[in-house]
Amino acid sequence: MSSSPSIAPLPTKLVSIKEMRANIAAFRRKNPDAAVGFVPTMGALHAGHLTIVTQAKIECDYVVASLFVNPAQFAANEDYDIYPRPIEEDMKLLGQEGVDAVFVPTTQEIYGDKNALEEGTAVEVRGLSHQLEGAIRPHFFRGVATVVSKLLNIVQPDFIYLGQKDAQQAVVVRNMIKDMHIPSELRVIQTVREKDGLAMSSRNAYLNEAQRAIAPLLYQAMGEALRLYVHEKERSTKVLLDAVKDYIRENGNELTELQYISINDTESLYEVETIGKQGALLSGALLLGEIRIIDNIILR
Repeated sequence: MSSSPSIAPLPTKLVSIKEMRANIAAFRRKNPDAAVGFVPTMGALHAGHLTIVTQAKIECDYVVASLFVNPAQFAANEDYDIYPRPIEEDMKLLGQEGVDAVFVPTTQEIYGDKNALEEGTAVEVRGLSHQLEGAIRPHFFRGVATVVSKLLNIVQPDFIYLGQKDAQQAVVVRNMIKDMHIPSELRVIQTVREKDGLAMSSRNAYLNEAQRAIAPLLYQAMGEALRLYVHEKERSTKVLLDAVKDYIRENGNELTELQYISINDTESLYEVETIGKQGALLSGALLLGEIRIIDNIILR
């Protein structure tokens, strides 16, 4: 008689700042030399998130994840109200990955009675927040920096883990950590992709069949620029960007609109005309109706 498969235990679920701090304090008292890793998410987890969690588990003795849909990074016309929140399913997935604790605060717990977009203390990383994605979503990176600073203050991890898919977000958080003298180190984990190259994202669930079929177009177009960079040693950003635009023009359809494409320094995010030895960040956004596909690759 075969035994039934074992069910992974659920992580400890913590909903208040007081509980979260007590949990970490208790662990550190017993394990003063151990490393604590933190994986902040908005939930609706997919294989990309779980890859980040797996890396955190490899490098750290205790791993905390958060499930919090942050209102401060959504504009009034965006999808805050309908953003998926499958908390029970996310808890099971995190349990299967061996996460130790999950912080699931309410908006009230993080922001109090204040309007997260308009009131209270905010953190803004100047010089890095209003180009690229920030030009399209001017509120976004202030919301990200604010909530990540709050979460780092609450959890106080040794390491924080983010995905390369949100490259500008990683640059913003790295600079915030440095400028605010936060004793946590950022780890950036490689983008996880579907078989056809589409970067995994919780918002991919919004795509209908026709949109999903064309969604890898941006990554494919970036691949053409990467080919020119690697195999033909092309270093002119104009030539590389034109290659991306031409590919999308030739292979797109009535659903596709290139919102932006840019090549920038990987640290300052300044636009560059010629790519030097340090490489550069190629990033862009593709509109499929009302749905945005963002992606990036490092030219190095």
